[in-house]
Amino acid sequence: MIKLVHDQVRGFWPPKPPALEAVLKRLESLSLQSEFASQRELALTRALKDYSQQREGSPITPLTEEIELAELILYCDFYPEDGQLTLIEQLRDVITEHISQEERVWLDPLKHSYLDVLELISAPKLGEALVLRSLGDRTTFHLPGGDFSRDFSDGQVLLTRVVRDPSDGDSGKAVWAGGGLILSQADAKMLCEQTRDWERSLEMSTGELVLGEWQEYVKRFGHVLLWVFASLRFSALADALTHIQYRTPEKEPYLYAIAMYDHHDYQLFAQGLSGTEGVEPETPAMPIQQDPSGSASASSRSWVLRHTGAQATAISTRFTLTSSQLFVECDSPERLNQMKHQLAKTFGFALHFRQETVTPPTLRFPIDQLMSEEPLAVVVTPEEDLALLKAFLEKAYLEWSDQGHAMLGGKTPRHASASMTTRQIVKGLIDEMERNDLGLRRAGHRAYDYNVLRGHVGLEEV
Repeated sequence: MIKLVHDQVRGFWPPKPPALEAVLKRLESLSLQSEFASQRELALTRALKDYSQQREGSPITPLTEEIELAELILYCDFYPEDGQLTLIEQLRDVITEHISQEERVWLDPLKHSYLDVLELISAPKLGEALVLRSLGDRTTFHLPGGDFSRDFSDGQVLLTRVVRDPSDGDSGKAVWAGGGLILSQADAKMLCEQTRDWERSLEMSTGELVLGEWQEYVKRFGHVLLWVFASLRFSALADALTHIQYRTPEKEPYLYAIAMYDHHDYQLFAQGLSGTEGVEPETPAMPIQQDPSGSASASSRSWVLRHTGAQATAISTRFTLTSSQLFVECDSPERLNQMKHQLAKTFGFALHFRQETVTPPTLRFPIDQLMSEEPLAVVVTPEEDLALLKAFLEKAYLEWSDQGHAMLGGKTPRHASASMTTRQIVKGLIDEMERNDLGLRRAGHRAYDYNVLRGHVGLEEV
């Protein structure tokens, strides 16, 4: 898993020459003026396109370093679409206040700077300049080091913008225009390849073959580097979510994919599940729940299916059988679907599907494990489990009162409770459902208020 998802992707913040810092502050001030506000918004929205298109609440937001790089594109590369001068032209040609020569010498180097992907070609040494080489066109730059580069290592790649030192011409000496992002070789290669793919796509669609020079390309379309970087982050998130592992506080797989069935033949299902290959009684066994009369038909049993992979002891599926219901709990929607097909094949019309849920818990970001190369493991608290079970059971029992039930001879619970001969059966069904509420076993508290069902069918509350 690449590490671009996490909000703490490593960045760096080098110091800038005071005169360059002053010029950038002037450009920022110009961009914030009311007459330029719409153009500023246009430029930043374009540079951070992937984030602006995401719905509110997206777990990934632009990094601080991305925002600064987008602002540098606004200051140095953006041509206003309403006919105004660029910000550098406004600062250079429109005389409204005195600008010292020390500051003015940075305007042309800034104007010719561009966003780039630079590889460290030698390990940093104390007191020596950093040597970096563009992955785009192999141009070499010599940049000042410092405390910010203490943890840099040979082969790392930086997504950043540098400005040639105006006092050294074409010697390759440059300074940092701002912060940047530290990428691995693999991520940087992917970034460059996808940026070039976008370039080729643009050339094919326009018929123009004038973007072959890397510097010209990134000067005009440097925002594409930010697009691709954002795209890599969202792809990394999708990959992380595909391989996510939900866990209970006891580090067991969290079984969030659940299906509920009705049935009317306890012995048939008990024998069928006991004889299924790979399925074993749960150990320690679930407490057997019985009604006050001690009726064996009200007993509850559970079986489990375990992983056969690296985690051989991990439970992947649990079957819970009561006298009238069967619950199937799985660690993924795919496994639940597989179990449903197997149950249908084994028990056929003896099984009556009621409801299912395959909605995973809500993720909380940032998550430290996203920085790991291992699959993401998210621990689901008992409180979160109860909330998910509550939503599932409320939906499952929404129409229970008015649906025919096999143990009532096909009558609806509402209809059956109106008859003295079947009223006690309805009461017994609801009492048993309450005793075997999934929340009791999984989180220690009932997830559903069964007095709601009693009220729907006209029974007294308990």
